[in-house]
Amino acid sequence: METVASYFAKFPETSQKRMQQIRALILEKAPEVQESISYGMPAYKTNGKPLIYYAAFKNHIGLYATPSGHTHFADALSSYKQGKGSVQFPNEQPLPLDLIAEIIVFRVEENKK
Repeated sequence: METVASYFAKFPETSQKRMQQIRALILEKAPEVQESISYGMPAYKTNGKPLIYYAAFKNHIGLYATPSGHTHFADALSSYKQGKGSVQFPNEQPLPLDLIAEIIVFRVEENKK
């Protein structure tokens, strides 16, 4: 079974650092989170429900906060390339860590309901 650490190890150091930043935010904002690999990427659950996923790609980090997380933050995410339930943070730009933290907190609260 693949671990988050082994997933990170497949990528260049710069991508690993970016993913570690996201992971640290998740662990800080959702200390009760369950971490695993699902759909081939780091996956997190709270209250038995999906919270957030992320994945590294050649030119970006993809963040998957389920459609509700993206819908709620549509204005803040509007400057990034998106798909249904996903957003791409280009590698040449700093990660919007404050925004990602807000999304995590929103999803944690949503999963409590």
